[in-house]
Amino acid sequence: MVLSRGWSVFLVGVGIWTWVIWPRFAVAIWQDPRAWSAGTVGDGTPTSFLWVHALLIAASLAIGTTVGVLGVRSWLAVRRNAAS
Repeated sequence: MVLSRGWSVFLVGVGIWTWVIWPRFAVAIWQDPRAWSAGTVGDGTPTSFLWVHALLIAASLAIGTTVGVLGVRSWLAVRRNAAS
């Protein structure tokens, strides 16, 4: 299946957006006192708050990467078809 150029650009945009937003969110979670058992950043052991958010961030980055790669591959397929 070959997507249109517009959908390809949309998928690439979603992949880029994911990598712009989620790392910043990861920093915010890391710096949140609820993420650490001692209540100060980096002290004590990580709490379930940190682990759950880390899992969500990792899953979102994996999905965003996959969507972005599919968008790039689709864009290249559209270009190949247009050239031939």
